Amino acid sequence: MKFSAQQIAALLNGEVVGDANVIVHTLNKIEEGERGGLSFLSNPKYNHHLYTTQASVVIVGKDFVPEKEFSTTLIKVDDAYGAFATILQAYEKSRQEQKTGVSKLAFVDPSASLGKGVYVGEYVYIGANVQIGDGTKIYPQVYIGDDVKIGHDCFIYPGAKILHQCVLGNECVLHAGAVIGSDGFGFAPQKDDDFRKVPQIGNVVLEDRVDIGANTTIDRATMGSTIIRRGVKLDNLVQIAHNVEIGENTVMASMCGVSGSTKIGKNCMFGGQVGVAGHLVIADGVKLAAMSGVAANILKPNSVEMGAPSFSHKPFLHSYVYFRKLPALAEKIKNLEKELKQLKTK
Repeated sequence: MKFSAQQIAALLNGEVVGDANVIVHTLNKIEEGERGGLSFLSNPKYNHHLYTTQASVVIVGKDFVPEKEFSTTLIKVDDAYGAFATILQAYEKSRQEQKTGVSKLAFVDPSASLGKGVYVGEYVYIGANVQIGDGTKIYPQVYIGDDVKIGHDCFIYPGAKILHQCVLGNECVLHAGAVIGSDGFGFAPQKDDDFRKVPQIGNVVLEDRVDIGANTTIDRATMGSTIIRRGVKLDNLVQIAHNVEIGENTVMASMCGVSGSTKIGKNCMFGGQVGVAGHLVIADGVKLAAMSGVAANILKPNSVEMGAPSFSHKPFLHSYVYFRKLPALAEKIKNLEKELKQLKTK
């Protein structure tokens, strides 16, 4: 990778301040910058690194005003962090596009259909009637079951499993060990206290630009589909149960769990280790703090909740003030009871 500051500015619709012809060939953190490196500055607490960094080019916001002299070339953009993400995406795409072709050590069923520029790595299994779109990359040891459909420009990383009849849209990413279409947790209690397995005959549908973290599992529906809408981002170790629906552009941090048949709105944000009970409705734009436990519907859009069971964050914070004082309050009550007992004795 070799680009001039001017070429990068053209990509980002930015303005060059300094040497427009300087060449960069690597990416750095600003505090670890080196000659030929490209970095970015978006958090004001890192501003001081600009005056000492050796990075050749630094991306900054248009409103950035230097406090003293600096030696690097700047590219001013509307959103420095977003612009650097664009650069990283372009770099990653150029690296990944080098991989094409089907390994001799992969198994591809003769009835499967592979688009142009598809890469299939070693020890991949692709079942019957699978359809894979142009430019999709499937890394070693991936399993793709019968009748699966995968869109274009997806990345399926090592060890991921996509079980039969599941559907992935375009530009989806499955990280290592993700499982799409495992059985829903369905068992019917019997009179003898045993449980009878309920067959899970549905599937999982991922719409376009869905990212699924490492070792995350999404269960197939009992009937119909478990649906992950466009732009959803799930972190590592997330569990999504059968018949759940997650709305567009919702994000969940690591170790969240959503029980069966719950419907989650769009643009929601869940912190780590959030647990959601089954058959609930969560409105658009809801934010849940880490380790919240949701046991009831949240029907007000853009609500912010925390705690277990969760409730509005402001009353929670007020309540927590008293919770922290419980030992002192208990001691006061104990002393009052002693005084009351003495008064009664007198």
